[in-house]
Amino acid sequence: MISTDLAMGIIFVSQITMGMMGNSALFCCFIINEFSGVRARPTDLIVKSLTCANFMVLLCKGIPQTMAAFGWTYFLDSIACKLVFYFHRVARGVSLGSTALLSFFQAIMITPRNAKYKHFKASAYNVIGPSVNMCWSLQMVLNAFIPVLVTDLGDGKNCTDFRDLLYCAVAKPHNLTYALYVILLGSSDVMCLVLMIWGSGSMVLVLLKHKQRVQYMHRVLCPKSSPETRATQTILVLVGSFVLLYSTSGILTMCLTFVNGTSRGLVHASVATAACFPALCPFLLIKHYTLVTRLC
Repeated sequence: MISTDLAMGIIFVSQITMGMMGNSALFCCFIINEFSGVRARPTDLIVKSLTCANFMVLLCKGIPQTMAAFGWTYFLDSIACKLVFYFHRVARGVSLGSTALLSFFQAIMITPRNAKYKHFKASAYNVIGPSVNMCWSLQMVLNAFIPVLVTDLGDGKNCTDFRDLLYCAVAKPHNLTYALYVILLGSSDVMCLVLMIWGSGSMVLVLLKHKQRVQYMHRVLCPKSSPETRATQTILVLVGSFVLLYSTSGILTMCLTFVNGTSRGLVHASVATAACFPALCPFLLIKHYTLVTRLC
């Protein structure tokens, strides 16, 4: 076994273990709060959707890639490959969309009541559920073409139009329709990133203005860093890590799609980057979600 593959297998196992523990802990928090009679926050539904998507990303991509890194091949047939890649793409899109929705609705919730869009703030809670459902439905429709492009290694080896991805094979972009479809998927990711950056930027501005208004009180009662400062720092860390990891993952995915002669290292790097945020997300989210909700 190649030493690089062994090292990547260990990294994948670590990511899966950490991600499963973190997302399970986040789910347990919701279950405990529900049985304890704690009032649910309006954005809890978005966080639950994000946690489910993180589970799916880790299971659908992390486990097969770990098995391939440890030397197993041909363990998925054509139908299994199609399902694994389809549900991974759906979960990845929902994870991106849910994070964007969370930033957007928290930005609405944290704005002052006398803001210019206060009327939208009053009805925002009613559209959270439909927004989450639309996010899942949209990703299922957008990625409906994925099963057509994926097959098992046995079929892929017999055809030069497929690219070997260690445990499954994906069709090469040999026509304009495929290229336009990839651009469509990339455009939806960019829209979600823009929405998330706008929401997070709005929250940071509101927190900074609030900090200026209560600056004297913080000096007297809380000489250390204020809650607004801690929340701002947490938002910047969450958004910065999200944008960095998903942008890197998107670039590596484009390289796998359009560059000929891709290596095992590039495949491993693409999967490892894609699994980073689902593994780290619950730990970043618990701190961010708690701080921002207290300030709403």
